[in-house]
Amino acid sequence: MSVGHALLGLLESGPRHGYDLKRSYDERFGHGRALHYGQVYATLARLLKNGLVAVESEPGAGPDRKRYAITSAGVTDVAAWLTTPEKPEPYLQSALYTKVVLALLTGRDATDLLDTQRAEHLRLMRELTRRKTDGDLADQLICDHALFHLEADLRWLELTAARLDQLAARVRPGSDPLPPARP
Repeated sequence: MSVGHALLGLLESGPRHGYDLKRSYDERFGHGRALHYGQVYATLARLLKNGLVAVESEPGAGPDRKRYAITSAGVTDVAAWLTTPEKPEPYLQSALYTKVVLALLTGRDATDLLDTQRAEHLRLMRELTRRKTDGDLADQLICDHALFHLEADLRWLELTAARLDQLAARVRPGSDPLPPARP
């Protein structure tokens, strides 16, 4: 997800301080992955440089506090981003696939690797299911998204386990190597 676009979208409701933007971002999108203040201010500096936000200073007893406001160019940028479909990721360079092949190449037990990974996926699915049950609609939607991806990974783990002997025969030294993955 584009943090810059998310911050711009949050600014459409009105000017805000950087710490308010961080809090709003974390509440809506940061479940388990809160932004660091440095990332917020670095992103705001880039948006300012690109003319997508403007700074409004608030004089006070201490140093001036900055409020950030979206510009018309920022509104146009967010609108374009929202209407542009995300590129589906086919995950052709999967770390799981690489681990399975390397386990087979090095004489390690790929079945154990697959079983361990399956257990970790199931643990995370249980955690997400609990969070979904206790959460609001936003939690339910984000958990559903993650659960569907984990289910697809589990299907792949099962299919790979069923084909492990075939894969092992293809990766042994002297056998025909696996063809390279096509993008």
